[in-house]
Amino acid sequence: MQDVLDKASRIRLLIFDVDGVLTDGSLFIGDDGQEYKAFNSRDGHGIKMLLGYGIEVAIITGRTSQVVEHRMQNLGITRIYQGQLDKMKAYKDLSGKLNIPDEEIAYVGDDLVDLPVMRRVGLAVAVHDAHPLVRKHSHWQTPSPGGRGAARDVCEMLMEAKGVLDNEMSKYL
Repeated sequence: MQDVLDKASRIRLLIFDVDGVLTDGSLFIGDDGQEYKAFNSRDGHGIKMLLGYGIEVAIITGRTSQVVEHRMQNLGITRIYQGQLDKMKAYKDLSGKLNIPDEEIAYVGDDLVDLPVMRRVGLAVAVHDAHPLVRKHSHWQTPSPGGRGAARDVCEMLMEAKGVLDNEMSKYL
């Protein structure tokens, strides 16, 4: 675990996939074609806490959905790449714009399409219920499944690695 915390201490950019990471992967589609997703409020609070410590948070997802736009806006995430079938292209664009090297970037994924980016970043995280190959190529696996606290797990682990978790928790005691 110390190796993971050492890698995490250098992270300046955290990138999340959406379906299967910030949601449980279920897609609810109405008769009218409207798509619905369920996000975990504790995951959202974890992201908001992490943003308070100057870590940039971004989204790279293969699907395109207005509900993702709305949720990310609510969380204060402005770097959103939707409809990215080739996530590496979006990754290169994002890391280049921010001028952040690979070793200072973490990526959280759950499925095979996430592997090219996960194999490049400094900290690759798989959610607990990720595909076995994704778990195999991760540096760390969350205790919680996607959409059920995995994002919170990552945020708190990063805050612990940066030495600010106790300070953040003390705000609520």
